[in-house]
Amino acid sequence: QVQLVESGGGLVQAGGSLRLSCAGSGRTFSRYAMGWFRQAPGKEREFVAAISWSALSGDRTYYVDSVKGRYTISRDNAKNTVYLQMNRLKPEDTAVYYCASSIAVVNPQRPDDYEYWGQGTQVTVAS
Repeated sequence: QVQLVESGGGLVQAGGSLRLSCAGSGRTFSRYAMGWFRQAPGKEREFVAAISWSALSGDRTYYVDSVKGRYTISRDNAKNTVYLQMNRLKPEDTAVYYCASSIAVVNPQRPDDYEYWGQGTQVTVAS
């Protein structure tokens, strides 16, 4: 059974940093696409970042424009874990952050392309 478990959320002041982790089990995720999405109250789930693998180019990363230069997605295959390092956080980054995974995605930014989801972790950025 596939499980994704997020951790690392919390309350932080604007300008601070957090690192989210998503630990996977039930599969070896090294060749899976892994994505981070977020959902703020009253808003739709939004793509944040993704990392996908191909035999041709290895891992490739994707970011929504609003987090480029501030967030970094990475993975540790030995730990079957993907990370989201979030720096220079802003109050508008406040949301529940979800990890998602799929063996193959057509569009890494589209939630419907992902098969497995974690339960989410709350990130609150105080102004």
